Amino acid sequence: MATDLRMSIDCTPLTMPAVAGPARCLWEAGATLGEGTCWSTRAQALWWVDILERRLFRYRPADDGRASWSFDEEISAVAERAHAPGLIVTLRRGYALFDPEASGGVPRYLHRPEAEPPGNRFNDGKCDARGRFWGGTMDFACEARTGSLYRYDADGSCARHDIGYAVTNGPTWSRDGRTMYFNDTVRGRVNAFDFEPETGSLSNPREWLRFARGDGLPDGMTTDAAGRLWIAHWGGACVSCHDPLSGAELGRVALPASHITNCAFGGPDLRTLYVTSARSGLSPAQLAAEPLAGGLFAFELAEPGVAPALFAG
Repeated sequence: MATDLRMSIDCTPLTMPAVAGPARCLWEAGATLGEGTCWSTRAQALWWVDILERRLFRYRPADDGRASWSFDEEISAVAERAHAPGLIVTLRRGYALFDPEASGGVPRYLHRPEAEPPGNRFNDGKCDARGRFWGGTMDFACEARTGSLYRYDADGSCARHDIGYAVTNGPTWSRDGRTMYFNDTVRGRVNAFDFEPETGSLSNPREWLRFARGDGLPDGMTTDAAGRLWIAHWGGACVSCHDPLSGAELGRVALPASHITNCAFGGPDLRTLYVTSARSGLSPAQLAAEPLAGGLFAFELAEPGVAPALFAG
């Protein structure tokens, strides 16, 4: 089993870092399904998406700058490119390149996995430390276990690494990069795999954490600089913080929306946790009680996160 780097340094128990005040809403976007958080160190801005409304957003905290782009199909996850301008994104059917600054720019498909059923779409995803983009697919109806986990490499190759998900979310990695966590959302489980950083191979799949009944479902997640996992709770109105070894909950931050969907560290010192939410699935009464649902939120922490890895292509 992979061992987190913390074990080779000391055995001091981790605690949740202090939170500087309540979460604040930065953008009352009313997103149907906010997702895809990714901090840009180049632009000092946050990328995020509304999957079902087919929109990409950019929020720049220094001046409250806001921009958005519309697509012809669902866009679900975003990563910046290491050696070229623009982004790699997951659209409904696969991986594509998109340059938001290009005049009249449209996404250019790189790869569509042939094994995907017509009722599936891509959902969450991000790059590992070597710049390989991991993306999960899901049943559009969130019922059939037809979703898979894919890895897309800079050389254009694509491999399927796991199957049997109704809804996929994540992934994120341990601090030493030798464990990958990936969410089986509908079944309320966070799975872990031994991860080989050099080759990008997975082994030893196992359940790492199971959400308690009534506590929502595990959605998007990220890792901070100490290795703690931060997990968004769909239906749970919070983000929780977990020990990377035991999975024990160290604390949580409440948010004024039931469906919390994703989170990413950002800001100049990577001490801001940006959080997306959704209006999808809420009743009229719930929507009336949660006017900020679908908004982009943020709160400040006493310890930093980790900058996202860039796509190597």
